[in-house]
Amino acid sequence: MAVERHRPILQVVGFQNSGKTTLAEKLIKTGIELGLDVATIKHHGHNTPQKPEAGLKDSERHRQAGAAITAVEGGGSLQLHIQKQSWSLDGILALYEQFSPDLIVVEGYKKAPYPKLVLLRGEEDLELVQELTNVQAVITWQRLQLGPKPYPVFSLEEADRQLASFIHFVLPT
Repeated sequence: MAVERHRPILQVVGFQNSGKTTLAEKLIKTGIELGLDVATIKHHGHNTPQKPEAGLKDSERHRQAGAAITAVEGGGSLQLHIQKQSWSLDGILALYEQFSPDLIVVEGYKKAPYPKLVLLRGEEDLELVQELTNVQAVITWQRLQLGPKPYPVFSLEEADRQLASFIHFVLPT
């Protein structure tokens, strides 16, 4: 029986234009400063296919010819394009495990069960926290009245000083 290894995953969730990508970028940079190999997964939640590469590159021609998986390698970089009807986060994480990252920052996938940093712009976003599981911290654009809560609440500026702590929370001890 195989033992599943600890997945060092930290999710960044919030409504559109709440600062998820900016926070993910800061977590990536902090992880690298801590000496970690950081991987990311971004949920494209628009239910439309992603746009192909600009121009008709060879890999795009392969895809258009019907290849389910294409890869381009060069200069120390590997770019994969895998066409599938739909992807689960767990399926993507299984693929990532082949590369053994020290930390995986996931932007989006609100319903996934992993530790979450939740971004709230204002009172109109409060409902989001009630819908989520495994909230580790809430980061707010403005002071909000959240009532009793089992997680810390930080302003955007305070959160910037906590990035390393957020990361250490999900790393194996």
